[in-house]
Amino acid sequence: MLIYQTEKPLGEILIEHGAIQPHDLRFALDSRGMGGERIGQILLDLGYIRELDLIRAIAAQIGAEYMTLKDFPESPPVFARLDLKYLKHHKFIPLFYEEGKIRVAVADPFNCDYLDDVARVLGVTYDVIVASEEDILEAVERCYGSGATTMEKIISSFSDEELSFLGKDELEDVDHLRDMASEAPVIQLVNLFISRAVELGASDIHIEPQERDLRVRCRVDGILQDLETPPKRLHPAIVSRVKIMAELNIAERRLPQDGRARVRASGREIDLRISIVPSQFGESAVLRILDHSATLIGLEELGFPDRDLEAFKKAIKRPNGILMVTGPTGSGKTTTLYSALALINSPDLKIITVEDPIEFHLPGITQIQVKPEIGLSFAAGLRSIVRQDPDVIMIGEIRDLETAEIAVQSALTGHLVLSTVHTNDAPSTITRLVDMGVEPYLISSCLNLAMAQRLVRTICPHCKRKTVVTAEALEEAGISNPSGQQSFEVYEGAGCKQCRNKGYSGRVAIFELMVVSPELKNLMLRKSASSELRNAALRAGMRTLRDDGWSKVLQGITTLDEVVRTTQQEDLDWENAQ
Repeated sequence: MLIYQTEKPLGEILIEHGAIQPHDLRFALDSRGMGGERIGQILLDLGYIRELDLIRAIAAQIGAEYMTLKDFPESPPVFARLDLKYLKHHKFIPLFYEEGKIRVAVADPFNCDYLDDVARVLGVTYDVIVASEEDILEAVERCYGSGATTMEKIISSFSDEELSFLGKDELEDVDHLRDMASEAPVIQLVNLFISRAVELGASDIHIEPQERDLRVRCRVDGILQDLETPPKRLHPAIVSRVKIMAELNIAERRLPQDGRARVRASGREIDLRISIVPSQFGESAVLRILDHSATLIGLEELGFPDRDLEAFKKAIKRPNGILMVTGPTGSGKTTTLYSALALINSPDLKIITVEDPIEFHLPGITQIQVKPEIGLSFAAGLRSIVRQDPDVIMIGEIRDLETAEIAVQSALTGHLVLSTVHTNDAPSTITRLVDMGVEPYLISSCLNLAMAQRLVRTICPHCKRKTVVTAEALEEAGISNPSGQQSFEVYEGAGCKQCRNKGYSGRVAIFELMVVSPELKNLMLRKSASSELRNAALRAGMRTLRDDGWSKVLQGITTLDEVVRTTQQEDLDWENAQ
């Protein structure tokens, strides 16, 4: 049961909001009959306030949020155990579901003991949001009524025969499964996952079978969150549908498969990069979302510190050499390289890229999609485009010695080469290339710049508030404090409806940029360890990922916790290297 600490009477709050005057309140109080009518309803009946004024005042009185229908999510979670009649009777609807907690819009927050039963049945905890009765009933009808295209309605459209077939432990009838995966209910179910993920701005969808249930999650701003999940027995049909979209073999369940698909979701063309792998309880599928309608970000908007931005611009305007961007999957490396190409793209330069996949279409640039199944690998594509007389070459990723050697030779013969590699910091780029088999003297001759980057979540501007970071917290985070200050005034997100109570909205990059100096070249030739290369880069003025992150904390862009979370692997790697 919710117990509200209401410090102020509703009438006083309405006066503070400017909704009524004191004499209006006195008249309403005098008009109250013996039935004990609520003062808010009396003011509403008298026409002194609007329903929105009442909702806002009640929300302020109990310390809750208020919402109107236009603020409701387009696809609220729909729970099979909630009945349309029950929702309409109590005038409530769940709007958000995250990590075992629902946030429920109610018309009467002082009479919602029924939510305890709802929470117990669903196995969740709950918070309330105040909304008008009219808005709630319209949303209930839209999500649970005859006009809904919800998961519950989709599941209910399966026939008993189909559900019985899907309930078998082993599905040997591949043709029947293919037929089911091509029918409307399964197609609608998969499209629902994709649409909701796109609406949330997700980068990936994960379909993961567990022992007794099915888990569907999407990654938003680098963090996984649950989506509404269908019954486990629908898993074979869902994965088969995903395979059909990617033109994969639905009969093959023992080996990993990769493919691509293009769909339309939320009014946009979306490319999907699909990976299927066998797991203990069935096939796990991950759908990487590539939104071609997304706007390409300029270099100045990526989050570069001024000094690093100038160094990066200088490096990409050189006529030859290699520029490497490093970091884990999903750290924004390709976006940075696209922004660099957009900056230098001009009629007097021939720019060719070899990518897997092509994430942005850049006008005036020749882009080649890798197709390993027909022999068009990074190395094969690179060998061909060198004969196309390019000025600038972008390689989506250097994965092997053959690709690395062709990239080095291209740089040494007058081409500017931009590429990515998977390492955890900028100095490790050198050791990674050496580990692949590239000779150190070749690396020292052509590598101009190596840069590591990560993406950190930015503080939600709608619920941003001041907080304090102590010198002790800074020391624990491994960040230097040359000023000797004992505390720093920074910002954090309190959590609100715009950021779905996360406190964060969007991401920005943090960088570790290493310009190859003469000292670094000498260390490369001596095959020095990564720790020596790193120390030399720091002496030359390189700022670490964590230091750049701290500067963004001081600017009010992100939080110290987020910087530590994103860069903690870097610390572990260097501890192990010592």
